[in-house]
Amino acid sequence: MSSSPDFDSQRALSLARTTFTIEAQALLGLRDRLDDAFLAVVQHLLRLQGRVVVMGMGKSGHVGRKIAATLASTGTPAFFVHPAEAAHGDLGMVTVGDVVLAISNSGESDEFNAILPAIRRLGVDVVAMTGRPHSTLARHANWVLSTAVDQEACPLNLAPTASTTAQIAMGDALAVALLDARGFREHDFARSHPGGALGRKLLMHVRDLMRTGEALPCVAPDQRLLGMMHVMSQKGLGFAVIVQEGRPLGIFTDGDLRRLIEAGAELRSLRAQDVMNPEPKLVRADGLAVDAAILMEQHRITSVLAIDDDGCLVGALNTNDLMRAKVI
Repeated sequence: MSSSPDFDSQRALSLARTTFTIEAQALLGLRDRLDDAFLAVVQHLLRLQGRVVVMGMGKSGHVGRKIAATLASTGTPAFFVHPAEAAHGDLGMVTVGDVVLAISNSGESDEFNAILPAIRRLGVDVVAMTGRPHSTLARHANWVLSTAVDQEACPLNLAPTASTTAQIAMGDALAVALLDARGFREHDFARSHPGGALGRKLLMHVRDLMRTGEALPCVAPDQRLLGMMHVMSQKGLGFAVIVQEGRPLGIFTDGDLRRLIEAGAELRSLRAQDVMNPEPKLVRADGLAVDAAILMEQHRITSVLAIDDDGCLVGALNTNDLMRAKVI
């Protein structure tokens, strides 16, 4: 391999643009060739009782891992098995009821040729994703998904570039068609991504984050204002809840106190029921935390009260709680 001290920036940009063009044309060609085989594969996978076992060698193996992960995260149980490892014991991971998605641009991989007869003896169906629809792999398959490309983006037409892009796109097309046919929705996606932002938004409920019990700054309606201020300081939430027979009658916040002081009110003579806001914002304890966050944003407040089915106070939630849980 030779190198030159002179870097040709214009050639680099030209090659990059050519790469985009070649790979875009490859995908458009893939789109135009899509046929009934694709529909047959989707229908079979929808009825599948087992898993999709994705296999691939080299670059196709890297693509296969991505396809397996995408399928699994969108409602189609899938995992990756390396063909070479399958020939040395890992084929035991494939069971009756599964389907093998075998990915190979040439369709002539020695590793695949070694295990295909054994896969068929198991009674497992095979979907071939290959750039050569008449290859050995294709002949052993129940269905063939063609990912043929006219040329690689590599200037030598050797390194897998456009062909692997085509494989990834075909895998994405399968995953999208399957998730739509299954009625897969946001809450399903969230269940398989509990650690992600969407998972936090769609799986986190108010009851998971709210303050409860002794942490709540609750006072009776006839509590004197100075005593209520003491409770607020103790609990450190910036508000007090006025409660009667377990139900929230109102709320009093640090902001309300500031406005009383600015107005010159005689604080010693006031009671909680005299100064409370009688219309606190309420949320259900079994509601989504993200909905509570939206309510706070809409009304420009920092706290909401949580109630149960009977309207009784069971907790309180503020923006700090939401921020710590990364809901906002």
